[in-house]
Amino acid sequence: MNSVDSLTGFLNRFGCFHTAMRLAAEATGNRQTFAVIWLDLDRFKQINESFGHLIGDEVIENLATRFRPCVSGRAEISRVGGDEFVLLAPGFDRTQALQFAAELADIVQEPLHIGSLTLRPTASIGIAIHEPNEDPLTLLERADHAMFAAKSKGGNNIICSGDEPIPGRLGVTLAREELSIESTLHEALETGGFCLHYQPIIHADGTVEAVEALMRCKLNGENISPMKFIPVAEKTGVIIRLGEFSLLQGAMHARTLHDAGHETKVAINVSRAQLVSPAFTQALHAALLCSNVSPNLIELELTESLFMDISDTVQQNLKEIIATGVSLSIDDFGTGYSCLASLKDIPAGKLKLDRAFVTVLPDDRRALSVVKAVTQLGHELGMTIVAEGCENQQQIDVLLEAGVDAIQGFFYAKPMPDSELLPWLKARSHKI
Repeated sequence: MNSVDSLTGFLNRFGCFHTAMRLAAEATGNRQTFAVIWLDLDRFKQINESFGHLIGDEVIENLATRFRPCVSGRAEISRVGGDEFVLLAPGFDRTQALQFAAELADIVQEPLHIGSLTLRPTASIGIAIHEPNEDPLTLLERADHAMFAAKSKGGNNIICSGDEPIPGRLGVTLAREELSIESTLHEALETGGFCLHYQPIIHADGTVEAVEALMRCKLNGENISPMKFIPVAEKTGVIIRLGEFSLLQGAMHARTLHDAGHETKVAINVSRAQLVSPAFTQALHAALLCSNVSPNLIELELTESLFMDISDTVQQNLKEIIATGVSLSIDDFGTGYSCLASLKDIPAGKLKLDRAFVTVLPDDRRALSVVKAVTQLGHELGMTIVAEGCENQQQIDVLLEAGVDAIQGFFYAKPMPDSELLPWLKARSHKI
């Protein structure tokens, strides 16, 4: 079954496709238009992962109840996925659809009180205006693609079809591109097309606190951006093989640094797909055994939602990681649904502030206030605080003044291949 057939069958189950067909016919006959508005909640997966599916279902029910007064008499609404709604609005032109979408976005952003929780969700919204004699399936695909474009801009956005960064590219084309990237990933795994680059993390005293291992892919002389291949690897499950590669190569390079006289930690990113697998600790033990490296020279970077995953497998893996002597770090802190109260229960010794708080410094005083507050709290919990994405001295000065312990960013060094890291470390040590 091709992707078009699959999408048709999916939409048929909810009546959305048939409704679109009817409205398209009416619009053609009356020489009027109508709008498709595709709404997808941002970071809804994190709600399910952090608080459980019952809370997630309650969020959806609350939002559906809120939508009814706004939608009634103006549009027909269907839920077409776990966190997605499609609205079909007869007679709406572009301006009216944008205004309607803005109303829906405001409704989504109203605080949701669920038990003791207060959530402030956002939505990515795509809009497509029916064109004369347009196939309803193509119309729905355009709205879906516009929604994904809104999400790719960081969420909490509204985009009309045709305003995407790459106009006119439909879901079928995107699916083909993903299949091509997936094929490239397998070929790169078989031919040695993957490697790790390392970006130093500099302590406030000028010493190298650690280096972060970052995946790179090169095939047939062409560098493939992690922004392209990582999402596909996560979607297809290839990320598990990439994660095992990172564990082994990162551990082996930590041993190389140790043998050269540098007791420098190597920080390795771990994906959700790895941590939810019962075999994860086996892969970790294998990497430590093969590299013969001390566990205290390895650090695993996880996103905060993984620490708050209450599944037995994740919790057991976290306990076994700590038992090996490998340290844990919270990566990209401040993105998604951060829960400061949960920090006291997280077995991590390092917290990395997301670059979103750093790139706006020193001008954004509100961002600086957040940095100061999180830094103080982290210190009281015994954590080392790292700021990511530093690109100039002004940012570093204000971050160090705020109490941040270490800096990572282009100002000090871009990610570099392992062949360049050791000479860089030697040159750095001579400057201190």
